[in-house]
Amino acid sequence: IYNAGEFAGETISDLSVGGRMTLCNMGAEMGAKIAYVAPDDKIFDWLQTRTNTGYKVVVSDADAEYEKTVDFDVGSLVPQVACPHTVDNVKPVNELRDIKIDQVLIGTCTNGRVEDLKEAAEILEGKSLGKGMRLLVFPASTEVYREALSEGIIETLSESGAVIMNPGCGPCLGAHEGALAPGEVCLSTANRNFKGRMGCKDAQVYLASPATAAATALRGVITDPRDL
Repeated sequence: IYNAGEFAGETISDLSVGGRMTLCNMGAEMGAKIAYVAPDDKIFDWLQTRTNTGYKVVVSDADAEYEKTVDFDVGSLVPQVACPHTVDNVKPVNELRDIKIDQVLIGTCTNGRVEDLKEAAEILEGKSLGKGMRLLVFPASTEVYREALSEGIIETLSESGAVIMNPGCGPCLGAHEGALAPGEVCLSTANRNFKGRMGCKDAQVYLASPATAAATALRGVITDPRDL
């Protein structure tokens, strides 16, 4: 708890900049002081489009000694879902099939970048939401919103029945625009699902990827996107 966590390996190197942001964003949920991925050419290229000022590159020493090393074999990893009411209450999506969902939230700081909205739009294109389903989409920033709009992503999501909200947090912290009512169940791509986090304490929140969220919005129940 409250240590620095560094992610490394072939899978991490293959992640997009956005994917690495999501991973590090979740570092706080495991109690880390910081979460870190060593910068590479993907990061440097991304920075070239974001800043004209100099920056200092910080990397771990080649002979650094780590307090603990944990290895994961992700070769057979299937889509995962965090169940109420903690982010570490995780189960494979196929164990949660057919749980009825009232609202799906796609976006926020965790999974609201253009690549996330595009992934959802590709699943939803030409289709309609499940009966009675609410799908709220919160781009992470105005820049993301404008780019998604110019690429036709926003239009695709809207045509499926999604409601496109102002860029920002929305109901992730239970403040506004989609706060849950008593007994409601939400599947969200945000980063926290604590009791009362998104509204009423009697509501339940599941956390999943944009692909799982989009698939769930189509069927109205938790759905493995690979089943579509």
